Amino acid sequence: MAVNSADRIRARVLLQRSDFTLNADLHLPGTGFSVLFGHSGSGKTTLLRCIAGLEKAAAEIALGDEVWQSDTVFIPVHQRPLAYVFQEASLFDHLSAQGNLDFAVKRARQPVSQSEKSAIIELLGIGHTLQRYPANLSGGERQRVAIARALLSKPRLLLMDEPLAALDEQRKQEILPYLESLRSEFSLPVIYVTHSVNEVARLADHLIAMENGNVMAQGSLEETLADPDFPLQLGEEAGVVLDTYVTALDPQWHLAQFEVGNGFGIWIRDSGHRKGDMARLRILARDVSLAVSPQSETSIQNALPCTVEAITSDNHDALALVKVRVGDAPLLSRMTRRSVASLQLEPGKVMWAQVKSAGLV
Repeated sequence: MAVNSADRIRARVLLQRSDFTLNADLHLPGTGFSVLFGHSGSGKTTLLRCIAGLEKAAAEIALGDEVWQSDTVFIPVHQRPLAYVFQEASLFDHLSAQGNLDFAVKRARQPVSQSEKSAIIELLGIGHTLQRYPANLSGGERQRVAIARALLSKPRLLLMDEPLAALDEQRKQEILPYLESLRSEFSLPVIYVTHSVNEVARLADHLIAMENGNVMAQGSLEETLADPDFPLQLGEEAGVVLDTYVTALDPQWHLAQFEVGNGFGIWIRDSGHRKGDMARLRILARDVSLAVSPQSETSIQNALPCTVEAITSDNHDALALVKVRVGDAPLLSRMTRRSVASLQLEPGKVMWAQVKSAGLV
């Protein structure tokens, strides 16, 4: 089922408590996953609740041309065309999975056809659960039923508050592919809260970094994560995420080449891809080194011409993060300050980026 929405989300929120102040100004795209990312206590969930109308704050909130809250307007939560998925599935225990879905269909803002309902059930892989009650479902199954119930209400905006937080690692890995399918199959805008870098890498289209109640950075995932001044310390998780596609295959060595930066390619192990397949690559800063010229006698097969854009401090005085650009694609490289000096790195200098490892997200 396709849900079409070109509605941008605007939210300016000020909430002051004795021990905490939330001050956020968001301009989010009307499609894809906008991910609120930050450490516990940064204000992510509070901001989400304010957007939903569950928490009162001084705010200006609008979806497209529809104002939900201003100095003179407050649309109550049950009248806002949204659905909210909580950390816990919050299903009705006295209803089967089918009954929970039927509840949403009866209260949907628009009629739900049988084909739409079937498509959502198939997308989330819950057909086998329909006759079972929540007590007899695994945590991952309960959360998938909750997501299906939210979609069947036909919202114009879906809010998800750390929906994987209550699951163990196995259940998280079980449900993430379904969330990725949701991201690729629906144009419905989603605001998703997490403190997991892995979930950011797999799901985000637009990233909002929060700390101490403030929005520290926001923008496209690719450019925001690639900013060496990204405000949240990621340590060994620092790197970039690139949306790309397969340009060539090497069956002899079981490798696939992925396009990076307008005409350049990175070879990684083939996982059964075909030419043209879309994929998302994650390249960590620790796996990128820089050289003045291409190196021939090395095990590193991915060497790409690049231009230095910025150099900044890392999380230790001895280290630096260097942002380079390969064509139009950004990369980060972590190295010592001594290496920066010996290579005489500065913005504008042409180098070669050696990518030791890249992973499919």
